Amino acid sequence: MTREDAWNRLASAGTFDVVVVGGGATGLGVALDAAARGFSVALLESHDFGGGTSSRATKLVHGGVRYLAQGNIALVREALHERTVLLRNAPHLAQPLAFVMPSYKLWETPFYGAGLKLYDALAGKAGLAPTRFLSRAETLRALPTAQPAGLKGGVEYWDGQFDDARLALALARTAESKGALLVNYCAVTGLRHEGGRVVGVRCEDRETGRALDLGARCVINAAGVWVDRLRELDGQAVGRPVRPMVAPSQGVHVVVDRKFLPGRHALMVPKTADGRVLFGVPWLGKVILGTTDTPRTDLPREPRPFEEELAFILGEARRYLAVAPTMADVRSLWVGLRPLVKPQDDDGGNTKAISREHTVLVSRSGLVTVTGGKWTTYRAMAEDVLGRCFDARLLVKAAGGVTTNLRLVGGDVPAGAAVPVCDPPGLHGYGSEAAKVQALPGAGAELGGGLTEAMVRFAAREEYARTVEDVLARRSRLLFLDAALAARLAPVVARLLREETGVDPHEADFTTLAAGYLPQRQPA
Repeated sequence: MTREDAWNRLASAGTFDVVVVGGGATGLGVALDAAARGFSVALLESHDFGGGTSSRATKLVHGGVRYLAQGNIALVREALHERTVLLRNAPHLAQPLAFVMPSYKLWETPFYGAGLKLYDALAGKAGLAPTRFLSRAETLRALPTAQPAGLKGGVEYWDGQFDDARLALALARTAESKGALLVNYCAVTGLRHEGGRVVGVRCEDRETGRALDLGARCVINAAGVWVDRLRELDGQAVGRPVRPMVAPSQGVHVVVDRKFLPGRHALMVPKTADGRVLFGVPWLGKVILGTTDTPRTDLPREPRPFEEELAFILGEARRYLAVAPTMADVRSLWVGLRPLVKPQDDDGGNTKAISREHTVLVSRSGLVTVTGGKWTTYRAMAEDVLGRCFDARLLVKAAGGVTTNLRLVGGDVPAGAAVPVCDPPGLHGYGSEAAKVQALPGAGAELGGGLTEAMVRFAAREEYARTVEDVLARRSRLLFLDAALAARLAPVVARLLREETGVDPHEADFTTLAAGYLPQRQPA
């Protein structure tokens, strides 16, 4: 279905059972769950699917070791269950990964090892592999570039990793296969109220300026860090001011070449100099270092790192790697804004202390808002949202659990056949759809970084891509892996998109964007 077809369907549909505002992990999960239960669903995203926080994660499918340290057993248990579901339903995009925590003090191995053994126990049958205590030699075999001076040993445990943006696309396309109507670059500009109740939305196509009023029995606000904007519109319409519920937290990630952390093990530092957790994760042929947890009061679409955050990440890497990367070694850097849920008596100043659990609110007018949580639990969050819709009698209750064993698009691959996500990018990210990509013109014409002409055409025809950024940031991940290379490929990608879509692919905008993903001295 073309984008024009999707818009025409919106215009002629009248009233939907569910209108979801926001096309990140949470909104897409809700749309899929609702559509799989048989509801009529429209999802509207003001930019691109997964274009905000949901494409800027640390790429971990995890139960949350740090949440275990905080004593949040319920969250860890739920996340470990959902980890298993995700690894099963999207094996081409998510797989197990071994992590090693090196010990430089004698007490660290037994202390942290005991906690990780508890992590295994909470996982139960959903465990990926048992935690192991490692000798110094075993630790260096797993992490050959670890700082050898003072190394006592280590602990190996298992979690998962994934490709977040491509998982978002898989959710969108799976939801569409179940009958949902999804439109990116379509902003919700207002809410419709009748008798003090939300009865729909007003939306605008950002490509053409066309506007529509849509009816909805249930409007679900899943706009991530931006949920308060829609809540404020709702409050103004019915004369009930609302208090902000999101305390944004900024997380910075730095990408370097694999030589700094070769092999198939990730590095986990349980407690950095300021009490945070630091990861070094092999991903798509590179290594991700991060992350930070810095309060931020503004909500830019493209947040930039603070200088002290970059210094922190590289400084901590220097403590744990024998040859540590410098700013000159950084291939790309990006920032994600976490939508942490702020208690009503909290000013959001200490985001490390705020719960990572999600929250669902139903306003007096019937607007359903969901925010918080993390990628691993997107599916459980969606079930919770639908449950609240049923409780509020916005929808007639329908049986749940429909997504528990639902393979996502591309996920029909034999067990154990998927190529690890830590390997360089290629056709493996398409799973069982790889043959469809190869059948398109330009399958043998590689542009660079594993991207082919056929992949660009597939992105435009099957994956909702409209701009150069869509292709180079989220259909492929080159902007997040090597920003300079992505900038060099922008002209040819723009040409191919014009051929496929006939619309302006915004090449110049991408060139400016890519420059911001390279290290430079600039204000945040």
